Amino acid sequence: MESTIAPASRPAARGRIDKRESILAAAFAVFANRGFARACMEEIAEVAGVAKHTVYNHLGDKESLFREALATVAGDMMAGNLAVVETSLGTGAAADPESALHDAARQLLRRCCDQRSWALRRLLYAEINQFPDLLEVVWGHGASRLREALADRLARLSLAGHLDTPDPSEAAEQFLALLTGPMEARSHLGTKAVDDQELERVARTAVRTFLMAYGRRD
Repeated sequence: MESTIAPASRPAARGRIDKRESILAAAFAVFANRGFARACMEEIAEVAGVAKHTVYNHLGDKESLFREALATVAGDMMAGNLAVVETSLGTGAAADPESALHDAARQLLRRCCDQRSWALRRLLYAEINQFPDLLEVVWGHGASRLREALADRLARLSLAGHLDTPDPSEAAEQFLALLTGPMEARSHLGTKAVDDQELERVARTAVRTFLMAYGRRD
């Protein structure tokens, strides 16, 4: 499976903010493809279309750039995940909770299988000993926000009589684990293609298992 990461599409640089975004996108692509040790500032500058000194002026040294690049991608991915929870499990979810959970599961899995998402995880696993603080930046704060948002939606479904979740936060954590655990194993951390049918099976199995544990039994 092709695992090379291309820089995310950015607008043509028009000012300081655009240049910074271009540098961060280029940096993440280079770090993802080469790892921290083999990545060089010259290549990042070339991919970003800026001079090498511009990279240093905007983001400092290589370690600072690495942290900022991963934090930026993590923030982008988390914003999308939170949007999925908000839309799939919004006010209409009570009408058909199982379908709403299935829609959320399917969309979260698709985002999990995004190549930038896999690259982010592989980089974190590879560099965690050198950059232990990134665990909190990439997973800690972001994962907590996603769990809390999902827990809020599950609590609402419980209040409406559709679920039985004594601890919505724990239920949310387990729902996410039912998605990410199997997908990490089946895709070999994103290095093996997973087709839509398999993704759909994982989503349906996760929801079925979750409802067996937390579905309301009258």
